Amino acid sequence: MCFQPFVFDRQGGQVSVTVEPMTQRDTELTNSEPLWQTSWTDEFLSDERFQRYAAKVGDKLIALGAYEILEHALVVHIVYLEAQPESNPTLDEGRPKYTGSGRLMIAYGIKLSIDNGLTGDVVLEAKTTALAKHYE
Repeated sequence: MCFQPFVFDRQGGQVSVTVEPMTQRDTELTNSEPLWQTSWTDEFLSDERFQRYAAKVGDKLIALGAYEILEHALVVHIVYLEAQPESNPTLDEGRPKYTGSGRLMIAYGIKLSIDNGLTGDVVLEAKTTALAKHYE
């Protein structure tokens, strides 16, 4: 099976995405306009236990994810996920530029679990009950 990540554009078309380790530049972009909901330079998100990944369309950053491999629990803990401001439903008041970023980053967590010899299980603690139901 081949992992082929994608999101949807405003017209509902699939857009191919690359997911790669987050760079320092990716981290710094969260502090410039348009501001992301969270600064990824934050001490908590910089924890060395977390593997941080960036999803991009071309060279445009569209989502970030922080993951923790919990081998003792046989799961990947999805520590935090965030879509770029233009696609973040809590920041964007219009139609989002891309949809499916959250689903994409959860799928990447499942891939990390499998790649690390685990069972593909992930754990995500949503910030709100509404988000938890959305991701179910």
